[in-house]
Amino acid sequence: MPHRVSNFLRNPSASLEAQVASLKKATVRRPSPKPRSSTSSTSSSIRGHPNGHRAFSYASSLGDDDDDFSPPPPSHQNSDHHNHTMKTMTSLQRTSSAERREADQHSSGHHRISFGPLHFGRTSRESHHTPAHNSNLTIDWKIESPPIVLHGDAENSTGALVSGLLFLTVRDEPVQLESFNATLNIHTTQKRPYTAHCHDCIHQYQELQKWSFLQGPLTLTKGEHGFPFSVLLAGHLPASMDGQLVSIAYEFHAEATPKASPVVKLEKLFDVKRSLPAPELPHHSVRIFPPTNIKASVHFPQVIYPIGQNTLSLRIDGVARLNGKVKTLEFWKLKKLTWRLEETAKSVAPACAKHLPPPPEGEEETPAAASKGVQRTDTRVIGEKTLLSGWKSNYTSADDSYVELELDYMLGKHAKYSCDTHTRDGTDVTHQLMIEMVVSQEWAPVNKPSMVTQTGVGRILRMHFTDILTQRGGIGVSWDNEAPPIYQDVPPSPPSYNEEILGGQDAISEHIEPLDGVRS
Repeated sequence: MPHRVSNFLRNPSASLEAQVASLKKATVRRPSPKPRSSTSSTSSSIRGHPNGHRAFSYASSLGDDDDDFSPPPPSHQNSDHHNHTMKTMTSLQRTSSAERREADQHSSGHHRISFGPLHFGRTSRESHHTPAHNSNLTIDWKIESPPIVLHGDAENSTGALVSGLLFLTVRDEPVQLESFNATLNIHTTQKRPYTAHCHDCIHQYQELQKWSFLQGPLTLTKGEHGFPFSVLLAGHLPASMDGQLVSIAYEFHAEATPKASPVVKLEKLFDVKRSLPAPELPHHSVRIFPPTNIKASVHFPQVIYPIGQNTLSLRIDGVARLNGKVKTLEFWKLKKLTWRLEETAKSVAPACAKHLPPPPEGEEETPAAASKGVQRTDTRVIGEKTLLSGWKSNYTSADDSYVELELDYMLGKHAKYSCDTHTRDGTDVTHQLMIEMVVSQEWAPVNKPSMVTQTGVGRILRMHFTDILTQRGGIGVSWDNEAPPIYQDVPPSPPSYNEEILGGQDAISEHIEPLDGVRS
């Protein structure tokens, strides 16, 4: 090494600059070279040098071989030094070519980092894995009955009849079906359960109907195959709802099991509604507010609907009083009226078998005790509005003074509501209309009723009325009114006449009586 350094320092400056530039080009590795063709690589490897010497550069492609390298001719000043320099540069070129070849084996135009046996998450096959499905067999349904509406209350309703068809469609090859079943369940979800994070405390299931469409294995050919089903929903069953405490859903589940193929399933929901009949005349209610003489007479509909407006008529009497001692007229003026529609839900969150508290000592566990739970109550506003005007008033005399208005109330535009419900498991949903009126006391002389003076006395008058929120019955009626009469409902027919065939005219004449009572 010392003699190489000494020879290197003895060279002229021009030769040294060329050799240093060549060494830098030999040792520098480009981070992301672009591949080029062999023709362009060869042509770009040799370029002219201003000093008369040829300077060399490496091809930009990582896949070039060592044979593409052509060293420059030695300088005429010191041939020995050039020989040592060429050997050193050749070894460097071979080393860099080996490194590029190793990098080319790991990446083709891009650099990647390998961490050996480390794994970061799932592979692409695992992340995009989808459950198996049967492309040859599909299942669908069609409901042929009208919308499911329970007409009347739970005590008097005859229920609703539901009928439809399940369709199994075979696309290509015949399918050997081993079983085809369907179930209808009531799924009750407790949103404030007895024990949080307990599946059995949150979800309760009640099976209403089960169908088995096949008695044994069956081969289905290409095409569509229909399987009818029907069920009569009893009148005491609750309607579908999604409240703050409880949600009730009717879940229909069908499952077809072909041989040597994935199972085909169908899951749907029945939208069950209840419609209560509305009375022909509005309900009349009278409220008195002592110690004043104010009396409110209200006419309002007892049954309201989620869509549409409901009208309430209000008349307030006794708003004026004559004070004979001072000869003044005292009256109450309506300043503000606020109506609010409230929904109150009550439910019993049952305890599952795991979290059911043990009975007291000396008492046996009964079915009633096994269904114990925690009472839940929730009240929320589903519609409200404040009025500062819009009524008609008359204060001319003490005997003929009144305030009249017609109030339109309805559910809020984005209100989440539940219809009135009373179930056997303790779930009740009721609605009330709350009316709040603010009145202030004023007085005026009897001779000059327009000279009004404020007394600074005010009162708040509150009233509440029970409303029943239900769905509209639509054009449908109860299923028992649509059905034809059964055998027991047919009234007795008139008596039949038996014709006796008698032989001869004499036999016939014996049964005929003469007009004058004398036999001819």
